[in-house]
Amino acid sequence: MSQTIIEMVKDLVIEQIRVHHLSPEDAKTLLLSTHATLLSMHNVDGPLSSASPEVKAEIINGDWKRSITKHAITCLECGNTFRQLSSRHLRVHDLDSNSYRRKHGIPSTQPLSSREATARRRELAQQIKPWEQAASKRANARAETRPSAKRRQAF
Repeated sequence: MSQTIIEMVKDLVIEQIRVHHLSPEDAKTLLLSTHATLLSMHNVDGPLSSASPEVKAEIINGDWKRSITKHAITCLECGNTFRQLSSRHLRVHDLDSNSYRRKHGIPSTQPLSSREATARRRELAQQIKPWEQAASKRANARAETRPSAKRRQAF
């Protein structure tokens, strides 16, 4: 895999040099930083993405809990790994999230995403607090639909 990463870095830096006319100093810095970024991206995908087909088959044939890891979720239909199983990917298998859960015995409360992605969404929801915004909108809507006391006295 490191050979393909090096090839990718080389192609990216060559294109940057061609487009932006980079100096040799800048090209070296860009080459090193791009290589480091691609390596970190490869490491973030985790050992599952680089696992042998036998390991993926074991996960697919195993229970659904083993398909959800810290950084990835493995599709139990095809064995590919993702940060989250999107409805777009599930459509490839002629499924939606509910039918996928039913087929593999996954509880409806279990997110179809990596634990890290789920934790990040939960953190953002705690910051935004959409339930408070919805409550205030409902209260405002109720206040606008009620006739005011002054209008009732006029009749």
